[in-house]
Amino acid sequence: MQMVGTMQKKTISSVLLTLILSGCGGVTSTDTQKLQPQAHNQTLDITDSRGHFLATNLFFYYGQLQTGDRVNVLSGLDFNASYRLTPTELSAEQRQKFVHLAGKGSAFTLAEPMSIKQQKQLLKGPLLLQISDLNGVVKSITRVQTGFAIDALFTAGDADADEVNDLGSVLNATGTQFKLWAPTARNVNVLLFDQQKQPISPSSLAMQFDAHTGVWVAQIDQHLNQVFYQYQIEVYHPESQSVQTLITTDPYSLSLSTNSEYSQVVDLNNDVSKPLGWDEQENPTVNHPEDNVFYELHIGDFSASDSALSNEAVRGKYAAFEQTNSDGIQHLKQLKSAGLNNVHLLPTFDIGTVNEDPEQRVTLNDSLAKLCRLKVTLSICANDSLDKSQSIAALLTSFDVNSSDAQALVSEMRTLDNYNWGYDPFHYTVPEGSYAQNPDGVSRIKEFRSMVMALHNMGFRVIMDVVYNHTHQAGLEATSVLDKIVPGYYQRLNPITAMVEQSTCCDNTATERKMMAKLMQDSLVVWARDYKIDGFRFDLMAHQPKDVMLAARDAVSAVDADTYFYGEGWNFGEVANNQRFEQASQLNLAGSEIGTFTDRLRDAVRGGGMTASGEQIRQQQGIGNGLFTRPNELRSKQDSKQQYLLFADQLRVGLAANLATYPLRDRHDEQVTGADVPYGDQPAGYALDPADTINYVSKHDNQTLWDNHQYRIAFDVSTDDRVRMQALSLAYPMYAQGIPFIHMGSELLRSKSYLRDSYDYGDWFNAVDFGMQDNNYHVGLPPAEKDRQNWQIISKIIDANQGRDQVQAKHIQFMSDRFAELLKIRMSSPLFRLTSAAQIESQLRFLNTGSKQVPGLIVMQLTDRRDIDPNYQQITVLFNSSADAIEFDYSDAQQYQLHPVLAKSSDPITQQHRVTNKGFVVQKFSAAVFVRR
Repeated sequence: MQMVGTMQKKTISSVLLTLILSGCGGVTSTDTQKLQPQAHNQTLDITDSRGHFLATNLFFYYGQLQTGDRVNVLSGLDFNASYRLTPTELSAEQRQKFVHLAGKGSAFTLAEPMSIKQQKQLLKGPLLLQISDLNGVVKSITRVQTGFAIDALFTAGDADADEVNDLGSVLNATGTQFKLWAPTARNVNVLLFDQQKQPISPSSLAMQFDAHTGVWVAQIDQHLNQVFYQYQIEVYHPESQSVQTLITTDPYSLSLSTNSEYSQVVDLNNDVSKPLGWDEQENPTVNHPEDNVFYELHIGDFSASDSALSNEAVRGKYAAFEQTNSDGIQHLKQLKSAGLNNVHLLPTFDIGTVNEDPEQRVTLNDSLAKLCRLKVTLSICANDSLDKSQSIAALLTSFDVNSSDAQALVSEMRTLDNYNWGYDPFHYTVPEGSYAQNPDGVSRIKEFRSMVMALHNMGFRVIMDVVYNHTHQAGLEATSVLDKIVPGYYQRLNPITAMVEQSTCCDNTATERKMMAKLMQDSLVVWARDYKIDGFRFDLMAHQPKDVMLAARDAVSAVDADTYFYGEGWNFGEVANNQRFEQASQLNLAGSEIGTFTDRLRDAVRGGGMTASGEQIRQQQGIGNGLFTRPNELRSKQDSKQQYLLFADQLRVGLAANLATYPLRDRHDEQVTGADVPYGDQPAGYALDPADTINYVSKHDNQTLWDNHQYRIAFDVSTDDRVRMQALSLAYPMYAQGIPFIHMGSELLRSKSYLRDSYDYGDWFNAVDFGMQDNNYHVGLPPAEKDRQNWQIISKIIDANQGRDQVQAKHIQFMSDRFAELLKIRMSSPLFRLTSAAQIESQLRFLNTGSKQVPGLIVMQLTDRRDIDPNYQQITVLFNSSADAIEFDYSDAQQYQLHPVLAKSSDPITQQHRVTNKGFVVQKFSAAVFVRR
């Protein structure tokens, strides 16, 4: 996912002014008096939010108090109610639950316990903790965070909020029902609108509050199918420190208007929302998770640059997947015939960053005149010498590729173009409208389903990239939904300031809270059941609790038995090292069969320093960093050799599915396990099952594989050898145990002109040519915001390479053919797809190990000890990352032959892999596969 700058919070007055003037959010202030508690005729500044309402009658102060300090709770809009607190201790269970608070402050209980009803009433207004000395002099006042108490009071019992199964709008036997969980709201109404977004009769419905669940309910004896609606909520909001009347959409929306201003009542079982044949289609299945091969693509990238796409109206849309003769569809079909079985879609739920009205956004095919009409302040618009009737693409093509002109224009038009990766959740359970030909209402649902059905009919399982770890915005911002309905609950807050944590890039959600976890689970079930999504990839999954992920998978498995969950298990941020809960991280998920992307194999193949820039990357090329070493230098430089040998051990562990228990002889000639091989300060091996591991060398994040290689490869390497390096790099995840993951276009030498984070930089840098004529390399310096510090080294590399980094159509076709061979070989034998740690430990071994190994050569051998492969008794794979052919001594080599796929290869060098009297010969920059029948 993209990492963007931290959003600055606006002052209260500017938030109100902005929203009122723009009409976004529907904010009306009914009590704008700011909090100004008085003590000894002085106003006390409230600068933090160290108070925490944790559970029934239980409060906490984060920080140090002096002996004898007294603490009171103040409540009410004018703080005229005060409740005395007495010190207490957190129980062992509470210390575990509130691990980020335990030991960092003091716990208190109400001196006079309140009823549950009274405590729930406290939540409908602001709360403060007042700290006084022994003499009663007020020393400080801090705000109180209430998220944990909301959980304790509304979700801890039976048949309460988290057991409510029909939140949102529902068409039922007697009419239409609306349910909204808003336990801190003071009043809620449903506002109703027709297809033109005009009020209907009745224009509003008063909702009734269920104090036990915190749910507001309205029922009308009319079937309001496809009627649009909004919620009008009166609630105290801590951002404005006042009671607000807010208008917002439904977090449980199943359908939306253009630009998501209105929710829509819809029945997903109604034929109007289904393409013809929807109910009859069959989802492709796999026997084991390890049979999956994932191909990650962005819906816009897939067709935006497809020159063979005859219908311009479907370019960049869901409907492009229904075409029959486009280059993209033909390429997918070729990959399917080779063995690809999963298409992974970057986020396709409703996002907050692309205008869904085509008249208010531009594509590269639009004219400069349209661009300037939408944003007259663009620098390009002041140039009267330019032909404004020309397309944006034509202007970009005219720029000098060695200049910064293209990136400047692309950067300026970012807010107006039709592009974003989509890691900006607005509504979690509605398809994104900008990919639909008609974004208003049910049409986008039908179009999304048509795309899924088209992919299923081609034989692909469909994986959806989901982002439940953050929202696009929070507070009173325009695309905030959850934080307007239950302020301070759905977002994860800093324990001192109560600012929303933003370690993920944006406003983090608190999936450790019951109702956020429920929203995620309910949403996933809808996608699996009603949209036939076959699996889910979770963005920054370690920002969520492990138990929440396991429960969500159980819920989805109940409607789709062979679903598969995987995601990013990176350990960082305010949740790092289990600071708030047991994370769904790499190490913690071992044995769960929820896959995590492994950086171990990735770094061993393409080099470490994924966040490095400029000359840092260039200095890491070659020796001891990634595969493409120079054996002569390794022999003469002991430090470099030891670094390479460590990478080789990490790579072997990666090929063995990153198993912590996998036995191997390491670089010191010691018998160790995968967990003993270091990866920084962590073990290289962390998995306990091959389904725990997602193997990759590139994905949407960071530079493409081709661009990364150009940073690191020596200048004198030929174009042909650069292409072979790319093919060899992809061979590692394809032949590794675990599950391979492929970035769309890496099999076509895809480039983004060195752009390391293309999440919002349009089709110019993100283009993919399935016609295989061009790989989009060097179309201009990458955007300054992301890569200005790299411009000098990029220019140096391009100049020094003297065109060896520029590919022709023949190179792209060559790479495509080699990738198809990798797919066919992987799918030719279940030995590449072993399904347990025990199978891998007994059937996979490495030759050429230890301190005396031949540098640049990894030798992996698979033996069928369990009669799972009807064709092959043994498979030996030799990975040669050096620039010369290598002969590896092996006494039984003559019992082998080159794999039939490679024997028929169109590559003459591949056909030169051979068996000799001494052993195996593998050619330069190649992975040779030999089989014993």
